[in-house]
Amino acid sequence: FAMKMKKTIYKYFFNEFIRYFVVVVFALASIIWTIQAVNFLDLVTDDGHAFKIYLLYSFLSIPKVLTKLIPFSFLVASLLTILKFEKDNELIILWTSGLNKIHIVNLVFRISILFVFLQLIMSSFITPQTLNYSRFLLKNSQLQFVPSLLKERRFNDTVEQLTIFVNKKNDDGSYENIFIRDEGKVLTNISEGSSTIFAKTAYISENEKTLVLLNGNIQKVENGNKINVIKFEKTEINLSGLSTKTISEPKIQETSTRQILECVQKRNFYKRYCSHSRNALKDVRIEINKRFGMPIFIPLIALVSCFLLSSRRDKKNLFLNKYFYFIFGFLILISSEISVRYSGISLNHTLAYFLSPVLSLPLVYVFLIRKFKYENLS
Repeated sequence: FAMKMKKTIYKYFFNEFIRYFVVVVFALASIIWTIQAVNFLDLVTDDGHAFKIYLLYSFLSIPKVLTKLIPFSFLVASLLTILKFEKDNELIILWTSGLNKIHIVNLVFRISILFVFLQLIMSSFITPQTLNYSRFLLKNSQLQFVPSLLKERRFNDTVEQLTIFVNKKNDDGSYENIFIRDEGKVLTNISEGSSTIFAKTAYISENEKTLVLLNGNIQKVENGNKINVIKFEKTEINLSGLSTKTISEPKIQETSTRQILECVQKRNFYKRYCSHSRNALKDVRIEINKRFGMPIFIPLIALVSCFLLSSRRDKKNLFLNKYFYFIFGFLILISSEISVRYSGISLNHTLAYFLSPVLSLPLVYVFLIRKFKYENLS
């Protein structure tokens, strides 16, 4: 009967914890994702990507946000679950029924191990893959909105080897004094080589894919660097379907874990992010430590949150305890974020980064055992 009751208590505690964790992580993720999605609007307004690409790119950033929030959300969920049990006098019932506090500590620790594996999967596999695919979408996306290229008194070089300048935009939607510099075969309907186009006025067609130029000239560079000038009264340039200028290779955080490990083993120095330089290898080591080191801090903050189990409703400092342990756990997460930036300097820095939470775990656990040794009421 005692074993069945213990399993029931564990299941109830776990369900409450998961409920708090889901609420916290998705509430924070929604706020952060909304802010990021607003910033990503530049992909449409400035870079001319399709709205569909913008939505896909925004949604593909969600795993990165969730990965960052898992440790903090775990800390908040742990504290809220314990405080909920304390508020409802459920902890008193557990202690009087013969359940030692260290059993709850062990339960919280086992839950933290599950979240260690969850964050390892997110940071090492899911997040790099989704970020890599989002880079692929931008790289292969074609320009959809011509108006995004025409910014008043601003040189726009969104499309590689193509620069567009507009002196003035009128209220009727027309443009004055347009300058277009094609460095090489971008506007194939105008020139097969580099060319410069001037026009006094212009307007965009109804389908927003064609730029109509009026009263201007085209200066084309022919063979032998000879410049050929062609005047026109009206000409059209189809700017739809052009590829925007993006980084061809993925950034280091968008690279698979396997490729990063190969870089450390000096097997793929042909990659942009992986070279013989000291700074490049430092960045690679930092990225590895982020993916495999950050999850190790979750069990540590789990044990820190368990100090709330020693609280009693009649203690005057109960109100301050919840804030103290929250701030203490939060400082652990902050220090892990700061220290990981220096962990790639040398092997000693890397070892210090990984060993700090590993060595702290048994010390904190032993302290909890000694603290709860004489508190069992059974």
